[in-house]
Amino acid sequence: MAEQEERIRYQARIHDLPSGDRPRERLRDAGPAAISNSELLAILLRTGGEKESALAMASRLLATFNGLAGLARSSFAALCAQRGLGEAKAAQIQAALELGKRLVAAQPEERPVIRSADDVARLLQGEMGLLDQEHMRVLLLNTRNQVLAANDVYRGNVHTAVVRIGELFREALRHNAPAIILAHNHPSGDPQPSPDDVAMTKQVIEAGELLDVEVLDHVVISHGGFVSMKQQGLAFR
Repeated sequence: MAEQEERIRYQARIHDLPSGDRPRERLRDAGPAAISNSELLAILLRTGGEKESALAMASRLLATFNGLAGLARSSFAALCAQRGLGEAKAAQIQAALELGKRLVAAQPEERPVIRSADDVARLLQGEMGLLDQEHMRVLLLNTRNQVLAANDVYRGNVHTAVVRIGELFREALRHNAPAIILAHNHPSGDPQPSPDDVAMTKQVIEAGELLDVEVLDHVVISHGGFVSMKQQGLAFR
């Protein structure tokens, strides 16, 4: 009964808006690409709270978590702690955002081709830029620079004291891949490589020369951008 009353109050507020301003109607008429993040989130929430509409709640959540990226990194408990959000709404938000991550990460039928660091970022940034801890990933490439696999090798602090160089080449040797690209994320939001990143990359390049596996680049990714160490002349000659 209480839920029904909440829905009635929400509908009354939404119905006060001109039909062209209502999120669901705007999505129906103009398509999802034409509406804002707060409107998409409001449609997902379906109902607001006692004192705010779903649209107002969506705007508040995006402001609180600094946009979609922050919302995607938030924990289930952090969402539930927000006014008007219970476990059901928190689950809806996390489920929708996880589907978005998986869609970005899904491999197309044809293998992606890596021609530059921009291609690496397009392939990985949507997923890795939202991770809340460091991950090291190795892209295995064939002779046409097509991606054979993208293997997660390390999670946690990625630096020279932790990373075993042999682990980075294990799958490349198993698949007979002639080249690899390293990629790891900085959850801080700053993609600038650290001295540890540079030192580790030098070691990987030297090991690759011995193993006859070319290291083409090391791309550092964050939700705010990415840096190609090769383009910056860091570790690469």
